[in-house]
Amino acid sequence: MAEAGTVLAVNKESFDRDVLMSEIPVVVDFWAPWCGPCLRMGPVVEEVASRFAGRVKVVKLNVDENPDLAGEYGVMSIPTLILFRGGQVVDRLVGYRPARELEAWLTGALA
Repeated sequence: MAEAGTVLAVNKESFDRDVLMSEIPVVVDFWAPWCGPCLRMGPVVEEVASRFAGRVKVVKLNVDENPDLAGEYGVMSIPTLILFRGGQVVDRLVGYRPARELEAWLTGALA
């Protein structure tokens, strides 16, 4: 188990356990290492993960290594952030977002 506030890397093998069966809401950051906006989004996602530690789990999924999962969830461009609650998709954001916008999105989704 990851420490509170850390961003965990997930893959096809760990997705069900770490995302779909999580007892708290999970934000999945669908990204790729060649994607400039994804790389800019990384520190923002980490910052928000630490601020929401204990209330939300944040994980990253490399779409190049897990194309089936990206396709299953309709990820057409990256970065895409998908919020899961109880194993179901609740909401999504596409494209780079500053920390304050990401925090507002999460706060609204968790209300």
